[in-house]
Parts: sequence; structure tokens; C-alpha cells
Amino acid sequence: MSSPFLETVALTCERDWRVLFEGLELRLLPGDMLQVVGPNGSGKTSLLRLLCGLMQPTAGEVRLQGEPLAARRGELARNLLWIGHAAGIKGLLTPEENLAWLCALHQPADHEAIRQALTAVGLRGFEDVPCHTLSAGQQRRVALARLYLQAPPLWILDEPFTALDKQGVAQLESHLAQHCLQGGMVVLTTHHSLDEKPAGYRELDLGQRAA
Repeated sequence: MSSPFLETVALTCERDWRVLFEGLELRLLPGDMLQVVGPNGSGKTSLLRLLCGLMQPTAGEVRLQGEPLAARRGELARNLLWIGHAAGIKGLLTPEENLAWLCALHQPADHEAIRQALTAVGLRGFEDVPCHTLSAGQQRRVALARLYLQAPPLWILDEPFTALDKQGVAQLESHLAQHCLQGGMVVLTTHHSLDEKPAGYRELDLGQRAA
């Protein structure tokens, strides 16, 4: 069996003196898509933040290519694209300015590439308007345009379908499945039932793992 790109070993998460899950073991290989489900408060976002290294576990550990994540944070940053539940964009900046700023943190993108990414998510003609004038769905599309600009292998996405219309949902599903088909990996939370699933799709129900 191939060595996992990312894995958890006996992972336990406690918030506000309540154990959300414990002893969690998962392995993520190229081509995998893991959908994390469960009721509100079951630890879905906490698990994603643990996988990104944004939180420390109560017990156990996250490993990147067999080594503790704490020792390989720089490598994880180069191989990870994280989009949280909030759009994470600045309202006073334009979509183009937001993407230029976000990409500069890891892999700078040129003007033409940013324009193409915004076109891909249906924002052609909105490149130069302040983001605070956009609808919630359009602001979500600005954030998701990063998926068309940066192609690190691991995408971790918290509720990426929020505020998207039917066409946007179908387009994003297809793009995520294509990323996995090309050897990428996706971990996501969503209450949305996916219609397009890659061969490496599986589901993790944290509601069944409550301590």
C-alpha cells in the first residue's frame, strides 16, 4: 500500500472541556476526496483546522508523509490550499486585488492568470469592482477562484458550496472531481449531497465518532 500523503494517528480533539472526537485514524492518498459530515458541533471545522496545522490536537498527531506535521509546516504550506467557511476576502479590494494579495503569500499569479480564473468562476466584468458591492455568492466565487490559480495537491475546504447557485455548485463539483482525477486530494465539509464523486471518494461521519 502506498504511503499516505496526510494521516492522523489516534487524533483527539477537545473544545470547551468537551471531547468532540477521539482516536481518529484517517489516511489521505493521491486521488482521494474525503467529505466530513456530522451534526453541528461534532468537530468538522476543528478537524479541518487540525489537518491544516491551525490547531493543536488534545492527543494524537497529524503526519505529513509519515512525519509529524509540526516538523514539516513549511512543506505543508507549499502543498496546501485552505479556504475556510468565511470567504476570507477584503471588501475594499477588488476581486483582482484580493487574488493578487492571496496568491502573493505562496505562489504569485500574474494579471492574465487572475483574469482567467475570475472568468472561470463567472466573474468576468467584475474584476475591478470593490468586493463589498458583490453578492454573497459572488464573494464566495472570488475565494474559489484560487482553485483555478494555485494547484497544490491538497485542498482543504470548509463549506465551499455556501451561497453558490445551482450552476456554481455543479461547476465546483466538477472541478473538485477533476483535481482528484489528476492525483490531487480534497478534504471538505458540506451539508450538500455531491452528485459528482471521484473514484477515491469516501465519507467520514463525525457524528458517529463522538466520544
